[in-house]
Amino acid sequence: MVILDEKTTEGPISKNDPKTIWSWVMYDWANSAYILVITSAIFPAYYNSVTRLNGSGTIEVFGIPMENTAIYSINMGLAFGIVALISPLLSSISDYTGNQKWFMRMFCYLGVLGCLLLFWFDGREQINLGLTGVLLSTVGYSGSIVFYNSYLPLIATEDRQDKVSARGFSFGYLGSTILLLICLALILNQQAFGVTDNTFMPRLSFLLTGLWWLGFAQITFSRLPNRIPTQTPASGHYLLNGYRELHKIWERLKVEPRLRLFLLSFFFYIMGVQTVMFMAASFGEKEIQLRMTQLIITILVLEYVGIAGAYLFAWLSKKVGNLRALTAAVILWIGICLGAFYIATPLHFYIAGGFIGLVMGGIQALSRSTYSKLMPKTGNNAGYFSFYDVSEKVAMMCGLVIWGYMDNLTGSMRNSIVSLVVWFTISLALLLWLQRRYAEEKES
Repeated sequence: MVILDEKTTEGPISKNDPKTIWSWVMYDWANSAYILVITSAIFPAYYNSVTRLNGSGTIEVFGIPMENTAIYSINMGLAFGIVALISPLLSSISDYTGNQKWFMRMFCYLGVLGCLLLFWFDGREQINLGLTGVLLSTVGYSGSIVFYNSYLPLIATEDRQDKVSARGFSFGYLGSTILLLICLALILNQQAFGVTDNTFMPRLSFLLTGLWWLGFAQITFSRLPNRIPTQTPASGHYLLNGYRELHKIWERLKVEPRLRLFLLSFFFYIMGVQTVMFMAASFGEKEIQLRMTQLIITILVLEYVGIAGAYLFAWLSKKVGNLRALTAAVILWIGICLGAFYIATPLHFYIAGGFIGLVMGGIQALSRSTYSKLMPKTGNNAGYFSFYDVSEKVAMMCGLVIWGYMDNLTGSMRNSIVSLVVWFTISLALLLWLQRRYAEEKES
């Protein structure tokens, strides 16, 4: 029998307090710049250009020649593997200690440090510095988000949590696009500033991202409570609780065939979705020779179209149901990947980017809501969603590592697209199988 005892806190937390909610939302504004500038738009193209020598992107790592883009993809996969490994530990800390803000701040500063390190990454001679910066910023971002999310039910009543969460998302989108536009203006006006070093403005963008993240995060840290009410088990070590919860859900899946099928399908299609998100800019620069400004504009268009796509698939799911809407999204992804193999011009890339944006937002939003509907009513929602999040991180690790391996094996990122088609096709077969099970259960 586990006896729970309440931790002491520095004081009561007033829910729905406008100032507290404002400070919480501003962390989305602060950290979303990393997603757009570092992982999506500027850094992947910059990395490709500075690690290429005489047209060759081959670099030796531990004495092994590898494609620069393959190293980058595998490094990102490693970062998400670390996050998947420590996520249950972080969840346990978040649930059972009263020091969420301390851990949130620690991971925030780790991510900021990673961004700042990239300012000194100006060529293939500093490849280890560049890869370390990306790894630290990715782990820092993902780690801080665990504690950031844990505040939501404590600062807002249940009837307002959706609205507050949506406000955080919208502020994150707005803040990140503002910084990206500032960085784009700096890169386009390099000569007007008298800068002759072509690496300086992109590196300044990484520095600004770190400072943006660090500076606006102080609004969050100045207002959120230092300690929040939590419960700690009197027996057993609370740090292991997250892993114990994952094992419980794993065992539960044996008697939940529909949920098991959905998670398998989710695992394969999210491998493809997230790999595309992280590697699209690298593909455009390497295979299509797009300029950085062209890539930035494409990413901005993709972001705007993504919002419309989320609403489109929400409407579609109401008309035909979640599973059929997801099936349509996966079929579209297969078509996008087949078309991407033959991309040859910037116009082709822009068109593909539009379709990716349309389906990316929709499939991510539908995935979480579908999973929520399929979960058994056990009262253990946190455990099930922790399993969902870890599954996503493991899928991202596998997708990025396999993409990098294929890229290095064949010397072309186009051939890596074949792996995407395979993953989406497996996912489609699993979704169709799940729909058939639903139909059989209704008939019986």
